[in-house]
Amino acid sequence: MIRRGVALTPMETRRDVIVRAAQLADDLGYEVFSVAEGWGLSATVVLAEIAVRTTRISLVAGILSAWGRSPATIAMSAATLHQVSGGRFVLGLGASTRQLVEGWHDVEFANPAGRLREVTGAVRALLAGERAPLRAESDARPLRLGLPPAADLPIWIAATGERTLPVAADLADGWYPIYLRRDRCRELADEIGRLRAAAGVGAITVAAGPFTVVDRDTDAARAVAAACTAQYLARMGDIYPRLITAQGLGAEVGIVRAANPARGRDAGLVPPAAQALLDEFTAYGDPESVQQQLERWAEAVDITMVGIPPGLPWERIEATLHAAAP
Repeated sequence: MIRRGVALTPMETRRDVIVRAAQLADDLGYEVFSVAEGWGLSATVVLAEIAVRTTRISLVAGILSAWGRSPATIAMSAATLHQVSGGRFVLGLGASTRQLVEGWHDVEFANPAGRLREVTGAVRALLAGERAPLRAESDARPLRLGLPPAADLPIWIAATGERTLPVAADLADGWYPIYLRRDRCRELADEIGRLRAAAGVGAITVAAGPFTVVDRDTDAARAVAAACTAQYLARMGDIYPRLITAQGLGAEVGIVRAANPARGRDAGLVPPAAQALLDEFTAYGDPESVQQQLERWAEAVDITMVGIPPGLPWERIEATLHAAAP
C-alpha cells in the first residue's frame, strides 16, 4: 500500500493556501498533512482551522520547538487539537536550531537533546493524566490537564543527531527527519528499530520525503526545487549544511553556498556541479517522472512526505498534489 503525506515549510505563510492544500490532500487520499512552525504562522492555530475543514486526514504539527512553549502549553494545545480534529492530531516535537531558539525565542540553546527528552517526557505524562512535573522549588500543588487524558495521541520526533536519535527511539511513536539521504534514512531507521526492540517497544513510523514540484517544463520545475534547496543551505544557519556534509555531499554544499552568498538578496541557485543535492532531496518534472522519483522513497520510509516548496502558485501546488497522490 502506498502511504503518502504532504509537508509544508515554515516559510509558507499564506494561510488560505495552506488550508486549501489540506482540503485537497484530504480529498485525494493522503494519509497525513504536516504544517511547520518557525517564526511566522502558529502551526497549532492553522491546524485548528484545517481540522474543522477536513474529515479524514491526520494533521501533524511538524515540528513544534521544544523551546517555544512550556510542556504544559504543548500538552494543552495537543489535547485541544485532539478534540477538535476528532482524534486526528499528531504532535511533532524537535530540538529546533540555535538560530531559531536564540534569535527568535531568546532562550539559550544549551543541551538540545536533553531539552527534547525532558519536554517530550513531560508532555507524555500530562497527556496521560499525570500531574505536572514541577521543577521550581515552590509549595504550589502540581496540576493535571483539565481535559480528558489523550495518552494515545501520537508523538513524532524530528531527530538526526547522535544525541537526539535515542530520544526518538525511547519516546516517539514516529520519526520525522529532514535532509537525510534515502540510504542514511534506512540505516538510522534500522538503528532506531534495534534500540526499540531491545527495550521491548513496538515499531516506529518513519515519515520523510523530498521537496516536490510537478511541471511539464522540467527546467521550470528544477528552478523551484533549486531555489528551495539553496534557501535551506544558504539562509537557514549551519545545521543543514553540516547534516548534508556529514553524508558525503560536502563539496556540493560548498558549491551551493558559494553560488548564493550570505550577503546576496536572494538564494536560488544550484549549479549543475551540485545536481546530486537535487537528486537526493527533491523530486521534480512531469507527473510520471515525479511518481517514479517518489517510489524510491517508499523503500526507505513508511510514509513518503511530499514537501511543497514555499510560495508556489496554487496551480503548481494542485498539479503536484494530484500527481503525487497515493
